[in-house]
Amino acid sequence: MPVQLRAPARRGRTRGAPAPPHPVGDWKIVALRLVGGAIALWGLLSLIGLFVTHVLAHGRVHRLDLGVDVWFAAHRTAAFNHLTAVGAGLAETQTAIAVTVVVVLVLRWRLGRWYESCVLIAATAGELLIFLAITATVHRPRPPVVRLDAGLATSSFPSGHTAAATALYGCIAILLVRTYGRRPATRVAVVAAFCLPVIVALSRLYRGMHYPTDVMAGALTGGLWLLVVISTLLPRQDTGKRDGTDRPRRTRESRGRRRKVRA
Repeated sequence: MPVQLRAPARRGRTRGAPAPPHPVGDWKIVALRLVGGAIALWGLLSLIGLFVTHVLAHGRVHRLDLGVDVWFAAHRTAAFNHLTAVGAGLAETQTAIAVTVVVVLVLRWRLGRWYESCVLIAATAGELLIFLAITATVHRPRPPVVRLDAGLATSSFPSGHTAAATALYGCIAILLVRTYGRRPATRVAVVAAFCLPVIVALSRLYRGMHYPTDVMAGALTGGLWLLVVISTLLPRQDTGKRDGTDRPRRTRESRGRRRKVRA
């Protein structure tokens, strides 16, 4: 009797990794959803920005908006100046690029594929392009308080730091849950990831770089774009399909056989 020898299974880095995800359709559908979503977000946030800048520029909303910045400026301390510099630095361009590169490489090493890494790149790069398009349309002056950071005087709406933090760290949190499941360590990391945009937003307010409406618009920009990316590139998969078998179909067939036996 001939004996067939099989090589032992390799224990690669991908052991225990989730099944490869699939986008919602072919590349044309993916491109249409991403490009269309980006244009829609640019239009929506630009309209909101123009409304805030021109219609609400001298009313009660503006006074409340400015009052928050004035209060922060009046209660600055050396310790908080240092802490908020660190907090704002979490979403600086250099930091965002460094974090993206590291996470991209770790995902490639951990999963043995580039798909999830490309999802993260799409989230961060797309958010940046949308932010630049909005600021080119809405030229809102920064709050008239002493500013602790350098920046263009007419780039207050929306907060690019808040938008970048929401898209970047929010995407990392989603990828962590998808890769490692709902483990206690994963939950702690996810909570920390979702707290970072809040820290960034408060830091930018404290340092006089944005109005509260700017950071809220930044969070909306990053959050909506992340929703577009995840719903397009990482849609919820059918949990019944595992290891190439159609589990729900087998269940229905077995139920049908039981009914025939009972009859």
